[in-house]
Amino acid sequence: MPESSQNWELFGYDMRNVGRHWVDAWRDLLWANDSPVRLHLDDAVVVQAEDGQTCYQAGMPSDVKESDYAAIVLPEDLVLTKTLDLPRAVEIDLAAALALEVNAASPFSADDTGYGWRIVARGESQITVLLAMLSKSAAMAYLGRHYDIHDAQQQEVWAKVDAEMVVVEGFGEARRESSYRKRLIRAATMMVLAGLVLLAMVGTAATLKAWELQRVQKMAASTERESSDAARLRASLGVSNGIIAGVNKVVLAYPNPHIELSRLTHLLKDEEFVNSFSMQGLEIELVGRAANAASVMERLTDESDYAEVTAPRAITRVQNSQAEQFYLSIRRREGVVQ
Repeated sequence: MPESSQNWELFGYDMRNVGRHWVDAWRDLLWANDSPVRLHLDDAVVVQAEDGQTCYQAGMPSDVKESDYAAIVLPEDLVLTKTLDLPRAVEIDLAAALALEVNAASPFSADDTGYGWRIVARGESQITVLLAMLSKSAAMAYLGRHYDIHDAQQQEVWAKVDAEMVVVEGFGEARRESSYRKRLIRAATMMVLAGLVLLAMVGTAATLKAWELQRVQKMAASTERESSDAARLRASLGVSNGIIAGVNKVVLAYPNPHIELSRLTHLLKDEEFVNSFSMQGLEIELVGRAANAASVMERLTDESDYAEVTAPRAITRVQNSQAEQFYLSIRRREGVVQ
């Protein structure tokens, strides 16, 4: 194979025919007799044969009872038939290939030859085509004699080839083809409109989601700012709590002695007095004199703010006096507000 041809091949396919393959695939999808689209959109045809009437749709028998379109099946003696096994590659130019075959095989003049064809099988390497040829003048003579039809466009003309129905071109099939084409256009228009509506719905939903995303992002930014302010306040509060805790520790370690002196002033009688007072945290050390030191100790023990009152040393009487000297250790209750 020349190098120039090899440059167009990919995995054994000639890339120069990609466009034609694409068009051919769409043509088969929309116009072939076995097309699923045609099976649903094509009109039914009431086919009149010698043995009775049968309705066909897309070349297949149908349960439809009535139709605006009719066809007449010509008798076998008016139709020449051939079964052709052609290479699969010919399908791209099948119409042209069959036109050449008809010109070569038809015993009728070119102007008087009518023909139709139908693909009945597709293999990996070849296709099977049924070809029907006839004389237009002989066909019109038969239609006029048996059905009083003198206009070739009045009804379709079909031929039966190996139990398969083949539409002969050049008669009344153009009207049905036009109707099918209009249905295709309407269906395509509806699909396009449905696609546009779907795109509009998706676009609207996407726009709403974008707005919602923007709103959520703004809320997130605002929340982040507020949370950062709260974090700063929390940090400041933590510092303040630390300061307060430190102050409380200092207060516990070095309580205000004036409060305890004021309390002792109220608890002691006029003739009772304190010679020595020391205070360290919750511990208070007293040295004093009273006429009855035991009553002083008892009175201090009854004070609710004092957890414990003990005498580390025994009570002694002061020489040349009626007074007694006492030594007391007092423990304040924890948590007492000064």
